[in-house]
Amino acid sequence: MKAAVYEGPRTVAVKDVPDAKIEHPCDIIVKITTTNICGSDLHMYEGRTSFESGRTLGHENMGQVVEVGSAVRKVQVGEYVVLPFNIACGFCKQCERGLTNYCLTMQPEPALAGAAYGFADMGPYQGGQAELLRVPYGDFNALRLGEDAAEWQTDYVMLADIFPTGYHATEMAHVKPGDQTIVFGAGPVGLMAAYSALLKGAGRVWVADHQPDRLRKAEEIGAIPINTAEQKPGEVVKEATLGLGADNGCECVGYQAHDPEGHEDASLTLNGLIDSVRFTGDIGVVGVFLPQDPGGAEAQGELEAQGKVPLDFGLMWFKGQHMGTGQAPVKRYNRALRDLIAGGKAKPSFVVSHELSLDEAPTAYEHFDARDEGWTKVVLHPNGHGNGHKR
Repeated sequence: MKAAVYEGPRTVAVKDVPDAKIEHPCDIIVKITTTNICGSDLHMYEGRTSFESGRTLGHENMGQVVEVGSAVRKVQVGEYVVLPFNIACGFCKQCERGLTNYCLTMQPEPALAGAAYGFADMGPYQGGQAELLRVPYGDFNALRLGEDAAEWQTDYVMLADIFPTGYHATEMAHVKPGDQTIVFGAGPVGLMAAYSALLKGAGRVWVADHQPDRLRKAEEIGAIPINTAEQKPGEVVKEATLGLGADNGCECVGYQAHDPEGHEDASLTLNGLIDSVRFTGDIGVVGVFLPQDPGGAEAQGELEAQGKVPLDFGLMWFKGQHMGTGQAPVKRYNRALRDLIAGGKAKPSFVVSHELSLDEAPTAYEHFDARDEGWTKVVLHPNGHGNGHKR
């Protein structure tokens, strides 16, 4: 089968690799029809993680089931499914608590928790930017889709990661109807966080970034854009809230945050939120931060290379703020969000800018990594181009 394989910093090649196959009775094999390039993939693409050369990328996947293991009872061949990026067992202590993002069974390193497709330090599993994908514990991990799945793939594939992840940011920030919310980052996850806040009935949602094309996307869904090259988010929000600040906020950038001039500062968005959110407000952090950053010493400094960020903790403590962190437990949200899509209440495909074949993955990575104008979200179709419809 063909797959997008990481071959070193800023080098992805589409090449033949061994076919995915059943390795355990609970496995299923999915023919990938739609898979996304995620902002988290760029950390690995740029060589900023321990991701190994030769591995297949891709953790935002959906497709059609073509084979099931002997112990699979629910999922059937021919069904369309979307796959949470979290690979979970369903029966460990964490999974029983709904924390599938920190599954203990699927992570082979005893000192760690959590597994994912094609992701650094999250198990040996291959990614889904390929023609076929092995899915462990298919009955638990695969979310079955309805008869409209093939037609609306660019909506449903967002359930694999960015839609639930953006929603999770608003859950950790405790966004409620009428709230005033600020989101740092207008990339795909930031746009999903803003969209989720609006779906929840937030009164006003600001989105802070310095990429004009992404800010235009935020404005299209009803959010208020803040161009950080021209304005300070804290000042904008406080001026609009009698000096108090937003009720809550979401961090959707991560440790490679940078200013409009391109200087990296892992603390930039975190401290921006501490400044922008009111006393006793809540902050949800879903941007990726890692305990080791091989490229951090050169880009920012030795402390950042060890995952140590200069946080304005004194101000955060003084303001009595609460901060939630970590990857999203996708299964907690994906069924309900699926039904919003099926009912026409949510259309997360608004973020999609490009639908390409798998062979175009190397070029797509280059453009997406460079934040080129108009490249807001890339969808790949490994088994032929889909119909490309967006609602």
